[in-house]
Amino acid sequence: MRHRVPLPRRLGDRFSVRSAEAAGIRPGRCSTPDLHRPFRGVRSLETPATFDDFVRCYLPRLKPGQRFGGVTAARDWGLPIPFEWKASEPLDIVVPPSGAAPKTSGVRGRRLRDGRAETRTLRGRPVIDPVAALFTCADILTTSQAIVMIDALLTTASNYPDLGPGRPLASHEEISRRLAEWGRFPGSGTIRAALPRARERVESPKETETRLLLLDNGLPEPVIQYEVWAGGELLGRTDLAYPEWKIAIEYEGDGHRTDKDQWRKDIQRQRQLEGEGWIVIRLTQADLKEPKLLLASIHEAIAAR
Repeated sequence: MRHRVPLPRRLGDRFSVRSAEAAGIRPGRCSTPDLHRPFRGVRSLETPATFDDFVRCYLPRLKPGQRFGGVTAARDWGLPIPFEWKASEPLDIVVPPSGAAPKTSGVRGRRLRDGRAETRTLRGRPVIDPVAALFTCADILTTSQAIVMIDALLTTASNYPDLGPGRPLASHEEISRRLAEWGRFPGSGTIRAALPRARERVESPKETETRLLLLDNGLPEPVIQYEVWAGGELLGRTDLAYPEWKIAIEYEGDGHRTDKDQWRKDIQRQRQLEGEGWIVIRLTQADLKEPKLLLASIHEAIAAR
């Protein structure tokens, strides 16, 4: 077996062929089967398996002025993209108007007008700001999906899953102002339709989906994260509520089922709410897919009040 020249540690786990040659590595060494080729001109010691792996692998190829944008930036910010990541998903790279958009396998390049996006640094890589991330992937979103993403941008909830640092990531006023500044762009009509229906204080994408389900089926808009007090004591916050009828609507994700402490707290809180005369309606993902029985239960609860 032919001996392979060890690679300098300063190259790291992912590096460009050019940086290897600059470090004195002969071109043939970058063609050996122990190195993986996630992108043209890039080598990796390990096979990339996650979204973060692929983004890191592309960093050595990123040129000055280029940034991650679109769906890639939205995922990096932890915004709720409506479809799961797959290794075949191309990375979105934005370049200045005068720059050449990259054209290589696994990458989708686009030019972005100067001043439209701020550059932020997440985990050591340049990413466009969260509002620009929303706008540059708006063309793949339905209005409901855009509302979910805007709710995530507006939330101050520390327990909203997967979101990046600095909550809220944006304000309603900022999104509205920048929407006017950007003018027309692919998906701009979707964002304009979604923005008035977005709300603050939401704690999960499923909470938004539940709210939209109720509204789209003719029910009144529920109050988000309503606090229930009794005798000067806070019994808890409900995901959604109709306070005038004392109806609480709670979405139960898998975490409520698998976390024993959370499950016990949920049951205890339900007893406390019911003890104060509240009707508690709990739902899961199955109810969002087949909502007929859920909607009937809510209608019956309202009628009972």
